[in-house]
Amino acid sequence: MGPRLLALLFAASASLPAPGQALVDRTKPTLQPARQLTLEERGDIQMARKMYREAIDTYQSDPNKTAILYNKIGIAYHQLQQFDKAKKYYEMAIKLKRNYSEALNNVGTVYYAKKSYRRAISYYKRALRLSDTASIYSNLGTAYFARKQYTKATDAYQEAYNRDPDVFEHKSNFGTLLEDRNVEERARFHYYLAKMYAKSGRNELALQYVRKCLEEGFKEKKKLAEDPEFQALRQTQEFQDLLAAEQRVL
Repeated sequence: MGPRLLALLFAASASLPAPGQALVDRTKPTLQPARQLTLEERGDIQMARKMYREAIDTYQSDPNKTAILYNKIGIAYHQLQQFDKAKKYYEMAIKLKRNYSEALNNVGTVYYAKKSYRRAISYYKRALRLSDTASIYSNLGTAYFARKQYTKATDAYQEAYNRDPDVFEHKSNFGTLLEDRNVEERARFHYYLAKMYAKSGRNELALQYVRKCLEEGFKEKKKLAEDPEFQALRQTQEFQDLLAAEQRVL
């Protein structure tokens, strides 16, 4: 046996396991055991699947309840339209974390759902003092809108838009959409959105909401023809066709 072959065999033997030791395939990564989900994570998955009662049970079984966990329990009850229970858990979250803007906002949405718009406004303002986010401004505008305080509603909506230009397109944000509106109110709401988008130069969205407000029975076409925000749009054929057409109210 030549010295070169002997050296190769020695190198190979150095990598072999000792007698009784199992062989290991080092070309494959060693699999790590899967991490067990926490109770909160399991509840979050159930919430995503709209299994709200199951999520409540899972969250409740967690012995280490934080303000965030109480808020999540409140949201689950809110989705079930059990507003009193939702409010109870939001308030428990606030008790643990006084500056919890999300929970304060959510108490506001409970009052909004109960048509107690003045109280809703109060909670939205408290939340905004802690976190001036687009969604809370949108909720504030909606509450003002419900009280027919259209100037304040417009100002709040503008603040929401300034922080997130797509805030009104987020269909899944809880509490940001108008609810329990008659056709006239929806039409007016969409007129204001059209005006806001036109002012910002987002003509495609502006035309979309002009069409919506007309289909929902907006009766003040004169505003569309005269408002300065629509000046650029009035030069387009589509806008002219919308104003000239007899709209079928949906």
